[in-house]
Amino acid sequence: MKQPRYILAFVRHGDYDQRPNTPSALQPGALTPIGLQQSLKAAFQLQTFIAENTIPLCSEIESSNALRAWQTADLIQSVLQVEHSNTLSVHAEKDLHERSVGVMANLTIAEIESYLAQDPRFSNPPTNWKSDSHYCLPYDGAESLMQAGKRVKNVIVRHFDELVKQNQSQLKVMVGHGAAFRHAAHLLGILEFEDITKLSMYHAKPLFFEYFPASGQWKKIAGEWKKRPAINISLID
Repeated sequence: MKQPRYILAFVRHGDYDQRPNTPSALQPGALTPIGLQQSLKAAFQLQTFIAENTIPLCSEIESSNALRAWQTADLIQSVLQVEHSNTLSVHAEKDLHERSVGVMANLTIAEIESYLAQDPRFSNPPTNWKSDSHYCLPYDGAESLMQAGKRVKNVIVRHFDELVKQNQSQLKVMVGHGAAFRHAAHLLGILEFEDITKLSMYHAKPLFFEYFPASGQWKKIAGEWKKRPAINISLID
């Protein structure tokens, strides 16, 4: 008897209106015209994968609450719905959001560092604090990149535990953010730790991973990581 296949398609949101040099988790900007086109292209890439693998699509597309992610998911839904026999919907999954900097949200990096310097309770952050996987700003609501990755990992595990219980092949689409997902991929055993800083994700280009319940392992089966340049590395979204 053929074993069911459990596949995750993770899509980073499309290009969006982003404030420069600012951690991106809670930025409210919408997709740019380029981002809209990227999202439509992602839908057709997903459609091609579904057809080539003859795999059913889960009826809910998971999306972070960020407008850019929701817009990306909504465009994907509008295209895939045409070929989908049941109602396809977008479900807001708040724990898919990017690494939060808490009360420092939507301040520039320079502004955050200035506030840190003014507060005698806190020491200076490491020079690479933005890309340090384990550093967490000492403010309410802030988290490290690794903590964000764990949060996203938990979302993935929860959904795939449910899919396995259904015992039928399915493709689950999740739309979210690059840095949080790369750290989740590491925690799932997909990426080596040293590769987190070497790789990124293209805007709205799906990466496909297959889950094997018997071993608890994951494997990338389609799509390509974006290779990061050796300099000017930023892990924020």
